[in-house]
Amino acid sequence: MKRVLVVDDEPSIVTLLQYNLEQAGYAVEIATDGPKALAKIREGGYFCVLLDLMLPELDGIEVTKQVRRDGIQTPIIIVTAKGEEFDRVFGLEIGADDYITKPFSPREVLARIKAVTRRSERTAVTQKEPDRLVQVGALTIDEDRLQVKRDDKPIALTPKEFELLDYFAERQGRVLDRDTLLNGVWGFNYAGDSRMVDMHVSHLREKIEPDPKHPQYLKTVRGFGYQFGE
Repeated sequence: MKRVLVVDDEPSIVTLLQYNLEQAGYAVEIATDGPKALAKIREGGYFCVLLDLMLPELDGIEVTKQVRRDGIQTPIIIVTAKGEEFDRVFGLEIGADDYITKPFSPREVLARIKAVTRRSERTAVTQKEPDRLVQVGALTIDEDRLQVKRDDKPIALTPKEFELLDYFAERQGRVLDRDTLLNGVWGFNYAGDSRMVDMHVSHLREKIEPDPKHPQYLKTVRGFGYQFGE
C-alpha cells in the first residue's frame, strides 16, 4: 500500500485528508510539526508528502529546503491557506512539486497527488523495458534511470524539472504553448498560471544550457511558447 505523509497541525484538516486518502487506498501517516515531518521524510518510503506551509517550530518551506538539500526527491505538495502568488511560486522554486490552497476539495487533493506521482509510477512500469535514451546534442536524457547528463556529466533536476524536460524531449521541434505544458506536465487545471511554466523553464535552462542567457536547447518562440531541440 502506498504511504502518504500528511503534515498539518490543524486536527480538522488532518481528519479530512486522512479519511479521504484512506478511502482512496493510501496508507496515511501524520506529523504535526516541522521537525517531526523532517525526521519522517528522511526515514523514507513515502509515495507523496502533503506539507502544510505554516507549521510549529519549522515551516513547510524550510522542511522542503532541507529535504531537497539531502537529495530526497519524494514528491511534495505544499498546502497553504495563503493565496498570494509569492508563496506559491517561492514554494515551487525551492523544490516543492505542487501546491494546493485551503479550502480544497478531497477530489482536488487526490488529483494533485496523481499528477505529481506519475513519474514514480512510470518508473515502475518501465523497469522491465529496454533502456530509453534521448540524445540531443551534448544532452543525454535517460528516461528509465531518470538521469540527465551534459557532456557525460550528471545534472541534478527536481522531479518536476525532469518530467518537464522529458515532455519536451518527446516532442522535439514542436512549439508548445504554456497551457499545453500545464496540462501535459502538471495534469491539472491551473487556471492559466503560466508563470509556473516560465519559472520551471528558467530553472531548466540554468541547469542544462551552457549559456542560459543564450539557450541552444530550450528556446522561446515569442508569442507562442517554447521549443526544445538542438
